[in-house]
Amino acid sequence: MTKKSVQRDLDAFFINFIFAAITINMIDLPGIAIKNFQDKTSRAKLYVHDTFGPKVEMPISLYFRTEKQLPKLEKKAIDLCKGKILDIGAGAGSHALILQSKSLDVTGLEISSAACEVMKDRGLKKVVCEDIFKYKDEKFDTLLLLMNGIGLCGDLDGFRKFLRKAETLLNENGILIFDSSDINYMYEDEELPQDHYYGEVTCRYEYQKEVTDWFNWLYLDFKTLEKITSEEGWKSELIYEDENDQYLVQLSKK
Repeated sequence: MTKKSVQRDLDAFFINFIFAAITINMIDLPGIAIKNFQDKTSRAKLYVHDTFGPKVEMPISLYFRTEKQLPKLEKKAIDLCKGKILDIGAGAGSHALILQSKSLDVTGLEISSAACEVMKDRGLKKVVCEDIFKYKDEKFDTLLLLMNGIGLCGDLDGFRKFLRKAETLLNENGILIFDSSDINYMYEDEELPQDHYYGEVTCRYEYQKEVTDWFNWLYLDFKTLEKITSEEGWKSELIYEDENDQYLVQLSKK
């Protein structure tokens, strides 16, 4: 197995399987998969297709991890959270539940109604079923997106739009915390695309022999992130970077 294929499998594990950019009418295969996993009604596997090659499995158990099972990057993100917290793209609620267990005021936000049911069943007290780009009910001290949840932006323009939305949801001195990956290595045997940013990827999900429509997902290298955030009036701080080109960043308004 090549370095590229090994790394590609690792990346698939860290794609966030629920995302606010999907329109409501797209079939919610990831949400169904996590609900079935919780209810123990199906052993079917969830797969991700993308433009780089064969589909890869995304183990559903990843979204039911305990704090001890989290990688160092995610533990650091949890430790950075402060005040009133919004976990965006909360999935099965594992990160939100960990924060709640620390007596922090946390809300899990998800567009998937099935995933929201799971979060409630697991004991998360505050759950909002909403598209992040439409949500405007409260303000927070911390906005959190993990497992490459920032990918919901879809492309660089979407990232700018998200930063502007995030500003409306943060209290004074609030912070935005998320992780992403530099996927430049995916093009080690070919030229970078000329018609779009190389971190803009097209994907779809497969579960129980059904597939979703194709959708856009974003991976950001830190240099590009730093440039865009600065232009949008944010200060970015690189908190942690692991051996798989994944990194954790904290943003605050200048």
